[in-house]
Amino acid sequence: MIANIVKPGHKTRGVLSYLYGPGRANEHTDPHLVAAWDDFVPDPGRNPTATLTQLADVLDLRVKQAGPKAPRNHVWHCSIRAAPEDRHLTDDEWATIARRVLDATGIAPAGDPDACRWVAVRHADDHIHIVATKVRGDLRPPRNWNDFLRADKELVAIEKEYGLRQVPRGDRTAAKRPTRAEQEKAQRIGRATTARERLRTTARTLLAAATNPEEFFRLLEGSGTLVEIQRFPSGDIRGYKVALAGDTNKDGQPVWFSGSTLAPDLSYPKIRERLTATDTSPATPFESHAWRRLAQATDRVPELLDHSEDEAGQAHITVLAETLDVLPLAAPPALRPGLLQAATAFERASRSRIRAQYQQAQATRRAVKAILREPAPKDGALLAVLVDAVLLAVVAAQHWHRTRGHNQQAEAARQAAEHLRAAYQVAAAEPLAVIHRRGTELPEWLRLQQAATVRRALPDQAEQILAEPGWPALAATLAQAGTAGHNPAALLTEATAQRELDTATSVSEVLTWRLHRLADLTQRTTSRAQAPQSAPYRPVRTDQQRRTR
Repeated sequence: MIANIVKPGHKTRGVLSYLYGPGRANEHTDPHLVAAWDDFVPDPGRNPTATLTQLADVLDLRVKQAGPKAPRNHVWHCSIRAAPEDRHLTDDEWATIARRVLDATGIAPAGDPDACRWVAVRHADDHIHIVATKVRGDLRPPRNWNDFLRADKELVAIEKEYGLRQVPRGDRTAAKRPTRAEQEKAQRIGRATTARERLRTTARTLLAAATNPEEFFRLLEGSGTLVEIQRFPSGDIRGYKVALAGDTNKDGQPVWFSGSTLAPDLSYPKIRERLTATDTSPATPFESHAWRRLAQATDRVPELLDHSEDEAGQAHITVLAETLDVLPLAAPPALRPGLLQAATAFERASRSRIRAQYQQAQATRRAVKAILREPAPKDGALLAVLVDAVLLAVVAAQHWHRTRGHNQQAEAARQAAEHLRAAYQVAAAEPLAVIHRRGTELPEWLRLQQAATVRRALPDQAEQILAEPGWPALAATLAQAGTAGHNPAALLTEATAQRELDTATSVSEVLTWRLHRLADLTQRTTSRAQAPQSAPYRPVRTDQQRRTR
C-alpha cells in the first residue's frame, strides 16, 4: 500500500472536480465519499442535491475564517493505493485507513475536536484520495511535518493487520521519478524514456568511464549533452546541470536538470568524492588483461560483502554498478540489450544510507575503466566468465541488501539478476559448446578419473552432476585444471563454497565457469577457429594419472 502526498495547492474545488470527474481517460467510476470529518458532509456522488461547490465551501470554511492568516496553499491531498494483488477493500475499511493516516500525519489527530476538515473520496476499487484544508478549528495550521514518512509508517502496520501485500519500502535514496508532464512529453515525441531518465543513464555510464571530474564533463559534452558548470566566486566548481539537445520548454529554452535531481549519487560533491578516491595510475606490465582483471576482481565481491564493514561493502556494490554501466558499451552487440536492462535495474541497488568508502574498491574500479580502453576479448569464454562473475556478485548484493532491510535495493538486485541470467545464456552458448565438445573427446580413462574426483569432492551432488548435459564440459575443465598444475578436487571444493549453486539450473555448468575463474583457464580456452593449427586438445597425464590408469 502506497501513499502519495502531492504538493499543496490553493484550489479546493479544483481538486474535488478532478476526484468526482471522469478522470483523464474516463477511468473514474462511482466517485463517492467513504469518510469525512463530519457524518453530514454533502456527497455530490451519492446525493443528487449536493454540489461540488457546497462541498468545497464547507471544507474551506475555516480557511475563510482565518483570512490572511491562512496559508495560501491550504489544500492537503493524499492518495492511498493498494497493490494490484490485494483483495478488494470495502468502503468501511478504506474509511478506517483514511482516519489512521490522518491521525498519523497530524492533519486530523484522533479525538481532536479542532482537527482539520477533510474528506476521503473513492472513485476506483484500488485507491482513495484524502483532501483536507490546512486550518484547524483554532485557526492555526496543523503540525504535519514529515507527513509522508509518518503516513508510510502507518501503512506498514495497516498492511500487516489487513493481510495485504507488504510493499518494499525505500530509504529516500532512490532517484527522483519522472513527473507526469515529463512522461506525457516523452509519449508525444515518441520516446520510450523521459529526458530525465536518458540523462541519468548517460551520466552514470560516463561517470563509470571517467577518471576525474574534468574528464567526466568532457565525456558528457562529447556525447552531445548540453552541460553548464556552475562555479563559486573563487572559480571552484559548485555544481553542474545538463540538458538533452533539442529538449526545450514552451519558451524554447533547454530543460535543465542538476546532477542531484538525476540521482543522489550524481551530484557534483558525490562525483568528486568518488573520482578523487580512484587510483587512475596505469597498469603495470605484470598486470593481466583488463577484462581478466575485472573478472577476477568481481569474483571476489561475494566474499568481500560477507566479511567487510558496511561502508566497504557499499563501495563494492557501487563499483559493481559501474561494471554493469560500462558493460553494454564494451560487450558484443548480441549481449548489449540484456546487459543494459540489468544495469538499469541495478541502478536502484547501487545506493543506500550507508556511506561508501570508495578507496576500498580500487582494483575493481581501475579494471572497469580499463576495459573501455582495451578491445573486447575475442575469447568468448572470458566474456562468459565475466558475466557469470557479475551475476554471482549481483546475487550476493541482493543478499547483502536484504539482510540490512534495504527492501527496494534487494528487489532491484533481484531484477538485475534475472536480466543477467538471460545475458549469460547468450554469452555462454558458443564457448560452452566448444568446451563440451572437448569433454566428449576426452579418453575414457580420463573421464572416469574426473568422475571419481567429483564423487570424492562433492559426494552429495555427484550423481546429479554426472547425469547433467553439462558434465562433459566440466570434465574437460577439470582435466585442463589438472594439466595446468591445479588440484581439481580442491578447486571443486572451493567453487562449491560460493553462493547460488543450490538454485542453479545446471550445477555442472556453474562449476565449469567457476573453475575457469579460480584457475584462470580462459587464456587457454579458445575456439577451434581461433586456435593454432596444431594437434587437438589432449590433457597431459601426470604421474599420478598414469598410476591410476
